Amino acid sequence: MNQQVIVAGGGIGGLACALALARAGVSSVVLEQAAAFGEVGAGLQLGPNAVRVLAEWGLMDALQACAAFPEALRVRDAHGAKQLGHLRLGAMALARHGQHYATLHRADLHGLLLSAVQRRPEVQLRLGARLASYVDNGDGVQVTLENGEMLSGGALMGCDGLWSRVRAGLLGEQPVSATGHLAYRGMVRAVDLPAALRANVITAWLGPRLHVVHYPVKQGDWFNLVAVVHGRLPSGDDVQAWTHQAHAADLRQSLGSACAELMAMVAAVPDWTLWQLNDRPPLRGAHEQARGRVALLGDAAHPMRPFFAQGAAMAIEDAWTLGRLVQHAPAGNDWPAGLEHFAQTRWARNARVQKLSRRNGTVFHAQGWLRRGRDTAMALLGERLLENTWLYDGPPEPSPTP
Repeated sequence: MNQQVIVAGGGIGGLACALALARAGVSSVVLEQAAAFGEVGAGLQLGPNAVRVLAEWGLMDALQACAAFPEALRVRDAHGAKQLGHLRLGAMALARHGQHYATLHRADLHGLLLSAVQRRPEVQLRLGARLASYVDNGDGVQVTLENGEMLSGGALMGCDGLWSRVRAGLLGEQPVSATGHLAYRGMVRAVDLPAALRANVITAWLGPRLHVVHYPVKQGDWFNLVAVVHGRLPSGDDVQAWTHQAHAADLRQSLGSACAELMAMVAAVPDWTLWQLNDRPPLRGAHEQARGRVALLGDAAHPMRPFFAQGAAMAIEDAWTLGRLVQHAPAGNDWPAGLEHFAQTRWARNARVQKLSRRNGTVFHAQGWLRRGRDTAMALLGERLLENTWLYDGPPEPSPTP
């Protein structure tokens, strides 16, 4: 399994994949369609399951230099301001799961992975290189770029996101579905917030058909806000674009009679961007994550709705698992067998997180009796309802490749 691997996509998942392979002694070429490496978006959360991988890769110092480590998750009523639930993080997450819970800007995570990859001689980075098609000929994979150039490798890793061309080649064209949600996102400096809103915590405000999450990033110097409401982009807008024009007045209208504290947080954000949430059905089996010499990782395989904050973490887990399996593969083991084992190892956990992400969306935006039941359950069960030991104690060590 020492043939060069082609990695389609130079985002978080692609760089994590290349780094994991390099650590296993496998060379790769990363194809990034943009003219420069970078990452759009705003903040993201990394549970102990993902932070554990970064620590193993020697990236903890880099993470501490750019992330925040919240002390708690607070769940509150978006209209009445009442606290509905509470989960201790910080030292408690370290004690429970052996690693921290982190929040950071997406570009900072991408940057620390890029720096790590650039230090690895096993990784070749290609800019302005977009995959057009590929052929798995049994003995290897031949990739054709949009400029007509051809590349050969022992395997192809599709890390090219929700609109993955590798996925289309592996599973056929399957349309992406709009979830019926719009997400507003923004950043605000901590010094521009009232003192009461600068706490080192993740706050999730839940309301009928909406929720808002905010948390510190960049060592607490900034806060990231995401407000998710029901709706769709106007007809004719590019649904593949990450950002669209957003109007604060539209967001305020969607929030309706939200409490003063939440509205003060929203009002402090100087600029908002907007994107439509799209996804695919949860994985149905290992055959949807790898076939032959081609595998899908991250959003190309299992796009996550943002209601469980695990999208980046699952991509990192995919990469770590792949690296572990390659590192410990028996001598002479081939890529098809190795990737089949990888898919068998990963698909069920990924599908479970996809399903829970969808379920959380229903719970977060609940109305009527479901909303009352949610609030009662949080009051009665406390942290037990919010704790996810099975998730945060991972990723599970894969069994050896047969």
